[in-house]
Order: sequence, then structure tokens, then C-alpha cells
Amino acid sequence: MSLEISGKLIKKLAVVNGTNTRGSWSKQEFIIETQEAYPKKVCMNVWGADKVKELDSFNEGDVVKASVNIESREFNERWYTDIRAWRLEKLAANGNQGPGHDLSEPIDISGDGEDDLPF
Repeated sequence: MSLEISGKLIKKLAVVNGTNTRGSWSKQEFIIETQEAYPKKVCMNVWGADKVKELDSFNEGDVVKASVNIESREFNERWYTDIRAWRLEKLAANGNQGPGHDLSEPIDISGDGEDDLPF
């Protein structure tokens, strides 16, 4: 499922690095607050060192539009939802789009086909 979510970038969390059977990986989560009558905070992420670097070009307080894929997976009879941004665009104060960053190259970190969830 692919959607777009717009809002203010309110927080970038620390970069997380790790390794699995396919090599090393990096990911970074960030929080966007929607600009609706009843704003909602949405935590999403980017995967891969190049995508983490692209996220670094955005500042907290920027108004952005994120194109995301949403996927849920089951692990030990619990479900976990992942909101992965594959494109980020900075929006101007008047709602016009600035230059976008294409984050669409997927990275498979699943290892040997089984979930390597850290929880």
C-alpha cells in the first residue's frame, strides 16, 4: 500500500545500525505531525545509509510530504506495522513543493527469509 502523508517534521530519532546474514544496514525513524483540525503524530522510517543521509538534509520544523509504503508483519502472534518512506519532499509555507528526494530503492534486510525482528 502506498500513501502520502504531509506535515511538520517534529523529530528525527537516532540512526540505528546493525548486521544480519546479508550484511550491514542502517535505519532512521522520524516523526511527522499532520496539519489537520486534529493533528496526529506519525512515526515512519527510512532504510539504508544513502536514505539516512538524504533525511539528514531535512530539518526539524520543515513541512514535508512523505510518500510511504505501509506493511504489517506477524511475529510470535503479535503484529507490527512498518511505515517506510520512499520519497520525501519539502513543502514551502504556501504549500508548493520544493525539490524531492527519491528514496525508492528497497533494501531487503530479512536475512534467510525468517523475521529477524529485534523484539
